[in-house]
Amino acid sequence: QVQVWESGGGLVQAGGSLRLSCAASGSIFSIKATAWYRQPPGKQRELVAAVSNDGSTSYVDSVKGRFTISRDNAGNTVYLQMNSLKPEDTAVYYCKTMNAYGSSWGQGTQVTVSS
Repeated sequence: QVQVWESGGGLVQAGGSLRLSCAASGSIFSIKATAWYRQPPGKQRELVAAVSNDGSTSYVDSVKGRFTISRDNAGNTVYLQMNSLKPEDTAVYYCKTMNAYGSSWGQGTQVTVSS
């Protein structure tokens, strides 16, 4: 079983930057991929970015060129570097890890971008 928790959210002005962290514990050797999702107020949760064990990454079009997902060498922390933030990036950001048995979600961290 994998436990996941996020940190790094906060309030930032438009054009600013934040770095979110997703830490995992437990059976981290079993993780195949990690993804960041976000849920804006009143909207559905959407996939933002993902990184797999082979290092390949993917991004939703709206964040390409602004957000970067990466992992530390130990493989138990995944980061989401968010630059050039926009008010529409305001959301609760969630981390999700995936292995052969299912997935684990964190509790979320709030990101608020003021105009």
